[in-house]
Amino acid sequence: MNIIFMGTPDFAKESLQAIFEAKHNIISVVTNPDKQQGRGMKLTPSPVKQYAIEKNIPVLQPQKIKGNSEFIEELRKQNPDVICVVAYGKILPKEILSIPKYGCINVHASLLPKYRGSAPIQWAILNGDKTTGVTTMYMDEGMDTGDIILKQEVVIGDEETTGELWNRLSDLGGKLLVETLEKIETGTAPRQKQGEDYTIAPMLTKQMAKINWKEQTAVQIKNLVRGLNPIMGAYAYLNNKKIKFWKVTQGQTEIAQEIPNGTIIKVNPKEGIEIKTKQGTLKVIEIQGENAKRMSIQDYLRGNPIKEGEKFE
Repeated sequence: MNIIFMGTPDFAKESLQAIFEAKHNIISVVTNPDKQQGRGMKLTPSPVKQYAIEKNIPVLQPQKIKGNSEFIEELRKQNPDVICVVAYGKILPKEILSIPKYGCINVHASLLPKYRGSAPIQWAILNGDKTTGVTTMYMDEGMDTGDIILKQEVVIGDEETTGELWNRLSDLGGKLLVETLEKIETGTAPRQKQGEDYTIAPMLTKQMAKINWKEQTAVQIKNLVRGLNPIMGAYAYLNNKKIKFWKVTQGQTEIAQEIPNGTIIKVNPKEGIEIKTKQGTLKVIEIQGENAKRMSIQDYLRGNPIKEGEKFE
């Protein structure tokens, strides 16, 4: 089929690659404008643009799409059978949704109607879910509210991070999109209305990255660390220095309730440290000191002495 693909991050690039390798005719790719990145603030193209250039696919990068009559007219001229949208980052107006013969198709990284919104993978980890998946749907004017075409569920590993799950769902999303397009092309694609029992996965904030030792249990902190890895990292302060936690697990040490939460109750150069939480203890596996790189807790302790009884804030 003749396809316009709209997407931006590496998650979307996997879907673009999948439909390219499935021999669909990709007329053009629409992606967000290049962004300044790194210490030198160099303009960097999105992963989707990089792949499109590599495959000689024309690229469009409008600053905005709503009310952009010139851009919308260009899409009409291309006369696509389908527009595939994967993590593009902008809501499509009705004028674009009505262009393709078979509609606009979206790949969303959750089992809709659960986790509509911009951060479904992160929230599945943050909430400690045991399963998630990918959904393809026909798009409408709402945010992830369109009719469902296909779903595929996956189990989330107990130690799995957002980054690890992101990679798995990226691959799955590409495969499910190819299967969805096959069914659309043969007229066998199902169409199921979403129920009203939905949840939202809003954008993450910097404020949520700070560990709340008073209120969060060991399980909740572990899920926070997993959910923010590798995006921003959960953090706390020790002796007025910011410490990021990249990998933790639940500790096994029994501890008296009167000891304040956040207190380091065990330090072992070979095994690492354990910290008291609202419920249970937290064993630290991978950590990052202020102005330092990520490392195992054992390596960190060699150059940064930590004492039992010290307290994280």
